[in-house]
Amino acid sequence: MSYVPSTAEQRKEMLSALGMENWKELYTDVPEAMLVEELDLPEGMSELEVSRKVSGMAAKNKVFGTVLRGAGAYDHYIPSIVRAVTSKEEFLTAYTPYQAEMSQGVLQYIFEYQTMICELTGMDVANASVYDGATAAAEAAAMCRTRKRSVTLISAAANPDVINTVRTYCYGTGDELRIVPARDGKTDAEELQKMLTEDVSCFYVQQPNFFGQLEDADKLGEMVHEAGAMYVMGCNPISLGIMKTPADCGADIAVGEGQPLGMPMGFGGPYLGFMATTAKHMRKLPGRIVGETVDSEGSRCYVLALQAREQHIRREKASSNICSNESLCALTAAVYMAAMGPEGLAEAARQSMAKAHYLADALTAVNGVDLVYTGPFFHEFVTTLPESEKVLQALENAGILGGLPLEDGTVLWCATEKASRAEMDRAASIVKEVLEA
Repeated sequence: MSYVPSTAEQRKEMLSALGMENWKELYTDVPEAMLVEELDLPEGMSELEVSRKVSGMAAKNKVFGTVLRGAGAYDHYIPSIVRAVTSKEEFLTAYTPYQAEMSQGVLQYIFEYQTMICELTGMDVANASVYDGATAAAEAAAMCRTRKRSVTLISAAANPDVINTVRTYCYGTGDELRIVPARDGKTDAEELQKMLTEDVSCFYVQQPNFFGQLEDADKLGEMVHEAGAMYVMGCNPISLGIMKTPADCGADIAVGEGQPLGMPMGFGGPYLGFMATTAKHMRKLPGRIVGETVDSEGSRCYVLALQAREQHIRREKASSNICSNESLCALTAAVYMAAMGPEGLAEAARQSMAKAHYLADALTAVNGVDLVYTGPFFHEFVTTLPESEKVLQALENAGILGGLPLEDGTVLWCATEKASRAEMDRAASIVKEVLEA
């Protein structure tokens, strides 16, 4: 449907109904210094001129042949069937459909996505997804709060973006967030024990954590439960192909960033937040949950079984403002997991871990480069790196995106199954060349 703007007469009629003379009266609360009388816009261009202009802007993008950086967004191989399926016209609808009930197809793939997330995490029930992994963590923390327990604990070894998102949610609700210190790249269990007071509702830990280290998730979970709080685990979905599930670690809620499940890094989005929990806490899950049932003729069908959306209940009783889901991203994750299967996912995890350890060995063979943390890691690790800015620029000049510089001067590296031995050897060679020049 083409857009038809309102006429001058219609606009006048609307303003009159509001008791106004002109549109400027709509902005009387805006400081005059912030009002713009006239926009200084360039002259319009033809379609050909616009095409050339945009192509010129796109040409400035740096495309890396090798990616050795993670920190929340990971360069995994995406089977061609994923894009072939998700790009079909039947699926390319609004990616957050508000009336999923209208389509059995949408409901079915959301149901299958939920089922696979439950299999991946070991949990009983999953929702239809939320906006991203950081949002999922913040929503999980909100699930845990009660009148007597409203304080959220989060490990300092979690992704800073997750910490900041949880902090923002807490600020909005007036609840308190306390950061549990990290020691040697992991959550300080002794400090956690001291901080598990009677007003704590939950503790969030990331596994593997932001520094790539593997936390003692079982022990942390036992401590949290002994204190009467809930245990929330943030997980890398690829790592779950070979690691213990959150359910096996005693987690009450499992959340994470679903981007590694078939989604390109795409300038930061759109991404996918997955959430799963035990049957006991099912009704506290925000957003949608699709269920399977039978219709009046006894045939299998799908429905929105639970949807605590703010459109459906009074705002003051809503526990979340999540009212939809990342539907196209959830479909992408479902297709990816179906294409990979349990063995394929496990193989991607095994190769990622093996290649990360190979890269770590290659880098630390260079004088001045050492592992900062000696604990076991999955596919990320932190090293010292003298002249890091110079080294990373040399890598960039060679088409290699090196590790992420951290505030303390160290660098966080990552390797996935896409990194070849030749590429990692080349990266280590460039590091050595720069540092020994």
